[in-house]
Amino acid sequence: MMQMTTTTTIHVAHSPDSDDAFMFYALAAGKIDTEGLTYVHELQDIETLNQRALRAELEVTAVSIHAYAYLTDRYALLPHGASMGDQYGPRLVAREPAGRADVKGKRIAIPGPLTSAYLALQMYEPDFTAVFTPFDLVEDVVVAGDVDMGLLIHEGQLTFGDRGLHLVADMGEWWFGETGLPLPLGGNVIRKDLGADLTRKVSRHLRDSIAYGLEHRVGALDHAMQYARGLDRSKADTFVGMYVNDWTLDYGERGREAVRQFLQRGVDLGLIEQPVTVEFAD
Repeated sequence: MMQMTTTTTIHVAHSPDSDDAFMFYALAAGKIDTEGLTYVHELQDIETLNQRALRAELEVTAVSIHAYAYLTDRYALLPHGASMGDQYGPRLVAREPAGRADVKGKRIAIPGPLTSAYLALQMYEPDFTAVFTPFDLVEDVVVAGDVDMGLLIHEGQLTFGDRGLHLVADMGEWWFGETGLPLPLGGNVIRKDLGADLTRKVSRHLRDSIAYGLEHRVGALDHAMQYARGLDRSKADTFVGMYVNDWTLDYGERGREAVRQFLQRGVDLGLIEQPVTVEFAD
């Protein structure tokens, strides 16, 4: 009797930026054995992915760690794929030099309500007016004077000086000073209804993809450059190195503790409206 084979299609979604592209390069380019699974890649900005995850639309997706607080019933964090800011992270910038005391009461462009950057800034200074703005327009609205300050994620963290903007505060540096831990910004989540066997398989493929990129950096960076939004190769390499590294291969105990502390502080301060139990799909 002929055996039927079924190909399982897994939708993997991530941001169209150079660090995520680097991470998923081997998977997208067919460099690793996916054991019969077909991966369909979807690229959207992180806030859109956060909202889609709330609707459980995707089997596997990058999300903000902040958003994960509202996804724990349907998704678990994969042990790899993290974007951690180790003494660096989202950067608050302004047109003129400013300090922490100047942040209070300001209109600040924020890259989305469920971004980890927004949660970190609320911990740093709770009193400001958030102006939700697509992440790739934040620099523009600050330069144009439409807002007082802007919170930069992705490549803008490296390029704001070219636009004449000034650093007010680095959220990752501030968080490290508070906790001694890296700032957990993004992670990959997997839908719990896939079951243990499929989860293990997908997890292995994603980890293999990250490891392949780190071991074949030139090819992976070639692929990532198409999403580098104006960064030259040297800056793109720097940016990728900031967010694809040992933390990305595995959170480790410090990384996991960072996730727990970040979300628990959000709960304690009333910034996250429900208790959060962090669950890793090991």
